Amino acid sequence: MKTSAKKQSKKENICIRTRIAPSPTGPLHIGTARAALFNYLFAKHNKGDFVLRIEDTDIERSDKRFEKNITDGLEWLGIKWTEGPYRQSERLEIYKKYIQKLLEEGKAFWCPHTKEELTEEKQRQMANKEAPRHVCEYKTKKLKSTASKAGLPAGRQGIIRLDTPQKIVEFEDLIRGKIKFDTFLLGDIAIAKDEETPLYNLAVVIDDYLMQISHVIRGEDHISNTPKQILLQEIFGFSQPQYAHLPLVLGPDRSKLSKRHNVVSVDEYRKAGYLPEAIINFIALLGWNPGTEQEIFSLDELVKKFDLKRVQKGGAIFNIERLNWLNGIYIRRKSAKEIMEIILREGFLDISENKFKNDYIEKVVALEQTRMKKLSEIGERTHYFFSEPKFPKSMLFWEEKESPDTKTYLDKINSLVQNIKPKDFVKEKIKDIIWPYAEKMGRGNVLWPFRVALTGQCKSPDPFEIAEILGKETTLKRLADAIELLK
Repeated sequence: MKTSAKKQSKKENICIRTRIAPSPTGPLHIGTARAALFNYLFAKHNKGDFVLRIEDTDIERSDKRFEKNITDGLEWLGIKWTEGPYRQSERLEIYKKYIQKLLEEGKAFWCPHTKEELTEEKQRQMANKEAPRHVCEYKTKKLKSTASKAGLPAGRQGIIRLDTPQKIVEFEDLIRGKIKFDTFLLGDIAIAKDEETPLYNLAVVIDDYLMQISHVIRGEDHISNTPKQILLQEIFGFSQPQYAHLPLVLGPDRSKLSKRHNVVSVDEYRKAGYLPEAIINFIALLGWNPGTEQEIFSLDELVKKFDLKRVQKGGAIFNIERLNWLNGIYIRRKSAKEIMEIILREGFLDISENKFKNDYIEKVVALEQTRMKKLSEIGERTHYFFSEPKFPKSMLFWEEKESPDTKTYLDKINSLVQNIKPKDFVKEKIKDIIWPYAEKMGRGNVLWPFRVALTGQCKSPDPFEIAEILGKETTLKRLADAIELLK
């Protein structure tokens, strides 16, 4: 593995090394991104290392496409790892040595029970209100044959289990305090499919030790794995990392966040038009608070302020309205040019870039920038800038009251616009020319059909701003089309 210069924690005098270890069995989940962020922040705050490890030993479910989705998602968010990505599938020879060692020392054994038998046993235990666990009778026979797959009954595939020591496992969680487990409740822990394929808990223990991980920061759904991992650490004589179990991310109904609440993959939020800065700011506050009234944080600010002591124990509610609010703030903080570049790069505008110049697109973006909560809204909000608006004749009438005067109003606007010199065709001049007439005849009577003629919309930004961006020629053409519709 790669070596790195030691970075000492002032408080604990240890080398701070954290990791995120996703399985490539699906796209990057927002909860995994939150865990990655907290590991990154803790490592960077303490001038340590952040390691990326891909846990891909589940060959059937692992997919390189998902691995790429995970790494691309972390990079898009700005969560940069200092080591990796390591892949468990490339480390099988390492695990094999440890599995063989456990078997040779009689600390692990081959268990012949089938999935069906184990399911029946679990159902029976639950019916009797007993804790579901499997204690294999084969190990109690003290048969040397259980150290080898060859000793299994004919036709049985088997699995390798740990001969779990009976004891109380205790550890100090940096978020939750002291936690105790009675290993009696664990039964004989499954640790490997065979002598070359470790299961989750065994591979994690070996990797965390060899990669010198000092702090394991992960979701509270992993608390039940911790005593199993500590047992294995003790058996191997490995040093124990410090554990910090983060609160779950919950939906509004306080159940675990799932697709029935909101989209859950980072990629989906990117495609929906959220900025990475907004996502980072939002997920940082899912379970952590700075102890101040500050709500807007850059990644650098988060690195400076992050402290595990301020992570809550209770579940963190995912509030999509708050994310939308934050995203709107970050959209407004960028220049119109920056937002335009993102919109074009991410494909939020379905237009031919060759047909419209960037300075024109930038003006359109600037017009809607203050109103957008998501960049994906840009197409729906601005389509009339890139194609001729289509609308029924009835839409031109103010308050849906058909009147022959509407054509008169548009004829007058048309003549007023024709008299504006091209160099003076800016919103202030356009308004100065049309406004007195609108005041005289009624603002709604005049400005409503003007807006509809330009946009085909009932709601839009200021029609004078729209006219300026469209330009004099296009404005006159759209007025002429609307007048023709009224004939």
